[in-house]
Amino acid sequence: MSVKIRLQRHGKKQKPFYWVVAADARAKRDGKYLEKIGTYNPNTNPATIELNLDSAVKWLHNGAQPTDTAKAILSYKGALLKHHLDGGIRKGALTQEQADAKLAAWLEAKSGKVDAKKEGLTKAQADAKAKAFKAEQDVNAKRLAAAAQAEADAIAAATPAVEEVAEVEAEEAPAAEENNEETQA
Repeated sequence: MSVKIRLQRHGKKQKPFYWVVAADARAKRDGKYLEKIGTYNPNTNPATIELNLDSAVKWLHNGAQPTDTAKAILSYKGALLKHHLDGGIRKGALTQEQADAKLAAWLEAKSGKVDAKKEGLTKAQADAKAKAFKAEQDVNAKRLAAAAQAEADAIAAATPAVEEVAEVEAEEAPAAEENNEETQA
């Protein structure tokens, strides 16, 4: 029986959620499995991966072959590195303490990179939000200025009309007086 470390799909439509499992190669994708090793959620950024490192390494030692995606996940979490270092211990090239120190240093560096990516995404999101808010404020200021200008133009347009009417009436009044004088004479 050949064993594969592969993904088993769960979740809703358009929202996949995977279990990382050790399963018989002849079993269906979402069928019977030997052991659940972890979970993988690609819906988050960065993807959320929970993995039982010791269990994954145990299956790798027993000859389980990971699929391409599972291999990428195992590499990301350090299971393949631990498997490689355990091979060095068996050959006598390393001691257990040296291997543990190398794995701990690698895991620390990896978590630093992941934290930096999370901070970068948070900062980028905050910058985008601030930029959108600034653009919205500019649009609102232009809209208010345009409304004030339109109101001022409307007032200005109404005021000259009243003055023109008064001027026309003032011009007509002397003409009316002249007509009155002519009619009286």
